[in-house]
Amino acid sequence: MKRNYIMAGIAIFCWSTLPPMTKVLLVDLSNMEVLLISSAIAFLFLLLFNCKQKNIQLLTEYTYKDVLIQIGLGFIGMFLYSALYYFSLTELSSQDACIINYLWPIMVIVFSAPILKEKVTEKKAAAIVLSFLGLIIIITKGHFTSLEMGNVKGIIACVAAAVCYGLFNVLNKKADYDQAVGMMIYFGVTAVAAGICFVYQGNYQPVTAIQIGGLLWLGIFIDAIAFLLWALALKDCDTAKISNLAYLTPFLTIVFSAALFNEKIHIYSVMGLLFIIAGIVVQNVL
Repeated sequence: MKRNYIMAGIAIFCWSTLPPMTKVLLVDLSNMEVLLISSAIAFLFLLLFNCKQKNIQLLTEYTYKDVLIQIGLGFIGMFLYSALYYFSLTELSSQDACIINYLWPIMVIVFSAPILKEKVTEKKAAAIVLSFLGLIIIITKGHFTSLEMGNVKGIIACVAAAVCYGLFNVLNKKADYDQAVGMMIYFGVTAVAAGICFVYQGNYQPVTAIQIGGLLWLGIFIDAIAFLLWALALKDCDTAKISNLAYLTPFLTIVFSAALFNEKIHIYSVMGLLFIIAGIVVQNVL
């Protein structure tokens, strides 16, 4: 159990750097170019990892049905999720996009009830409510009667991304394939889908040395390592308990954004964090 929480913690730390890092990359590169390159890097990293771990031979054991299922999972959980999220980052601030995106742990708990038959207990419901209130405080900037977010398209894309990734987490757990091989396939599917969209758009921009460094961090640490560790953490634990920890990511993103871009940390962010932590305590401690 402790090992699962450590893996989840590493994933959460890596993910907290995603919005500011991607926001910087999207200034000069299109979202599909960033998604294509980062996904290809993640695929190659996981390919080398699976070869070293001798997991690659598992591919020969999969039926056509297994392959089609994993292609579908990769399309929904990696390509659609990332494409929608990256689009929202071009429309919203990195902090706002990250915070709205973290509706996905709620989606995990919601989908896990009918699909995984995991019971929604009173503790789980209380944790959802507390964490959701924290999210609302941050989204509305403390003004509950108004939503002070500028771009409706960005908000809709972010919510849709959260639904996609929440559903993916549950379906991926139910499918129960080897996670290292599965993630390799998922990012391979994402790279192919993003490549098709990128060619169709025809919006190529040369990549600088600094951008390559950002894309390597995005592809290896945020994509390959973080997503793999998160999937492994979910595999043998109660989905709700682990998913609720993910609410720490938006606040860490705010901290990183403040450090990197001198963005002010507002009192409503701290208030929202307190509700989020309360939800985690209720779910995992009490």
